[in-house]
Amino acid sequence: MSENPTTHAPAAAESDAPEAAAAAARQESVAEETVAQETPGLGATAVSAATPRRGEPMFPDGTGPAADPAGSHHERRIRSFQPRRSRVSPSQADALRRRWATWGLDIDGLSRIDLDAFFDGRPVVLEIGFGMGEATAQMAAADPDTGILACDVHTPGQGNLLGLAERNGLSNIRVANGDAIILLREMLAPASLAGLRIYFPDPWPKKRHHKRRLVQPEFIALATTRLAPGAVVHCATDWEPYAEQMLEVLSAEPTLENLHPGYAPRPDFRPLTKFEGQGLDKGHVVHDLLFRRRDT
Repeated sequence: MSENPTTHAPAAAESDAPEAAAAAARQESVAEETVAQETPGLGATAVSAATPRRGEPMFPDGTGPAADPAGSHHERRIRSFQPRRSRVSPSQADALRRRWATWGLDIDGLSRIDLDAFFDGRPVVLEIGFGMGEATAQMAAADPDTGILACDVHTPGQGNLLGLAERNGLSNIRVANGDAIILLREMLAPASLAGLRIYFPDPWPKKRHHKRRLVQPEFIALATTRLAPGAVVHCATDWEPYAEQMLEVLSAEPTLENLHPGYAPRPDFRPLTKFEGQGLDKGHVVHDLLFRRRDT
């Protein structure tokens, strides 16, 4: 098991790195497991052990994700997410405490990540927003030769994904905690990613909130600088107006080419999630978009 290989040297500043309008995606609407369901008989004692009192750090010994790793409240820009440090079940907390040191990293913006060391030389796909991690774990199991750097701010989901990775022997998953904009801008080298996945980000449906949507021209311009030639950008949404915006933004990015005339059929490698299934049951139409980084 390789150690977390973030370097201690500050990341080189890049004057042409664009600022973006917010990062990290909507979490899947999955009801959290109760402690009684997961560990029968533990009752209130288990809840208090996993849920700190107001104002107390969840992982005071530094063995889990930090509440605000980059001090992001000091950076003044519109965000598309809010940290969601809601109740963590005992098994999720246990997975975080035991696996965070080797399989997790806080997005502090202070150092570059050595992806080769972190993923044992595998090509790496960045997934922004993974909910409770079930789909991420399925994709990792189906493609063990590809590393998945899964970025989110939802602590229960982070613990759940680490638990799934451990139980299923998935050595190709790493979990990043914090703002994906800072991760892309400060902690990933140019042309270091083999792909980018954004599945069901928050659509921010009200017009006055559209500026909070993740997929904006500035964000895509930044993200593509971190993609290697041939890397694939894969987005999916069940919100029609957001799908139209995604198609417009991705089509306008000169470094990307659409792999399909318009929207793409759902590829076999993207699992059908609970959230997506619920939307389909309600008559929602899911749109996938597949774009590739041009060679030049």
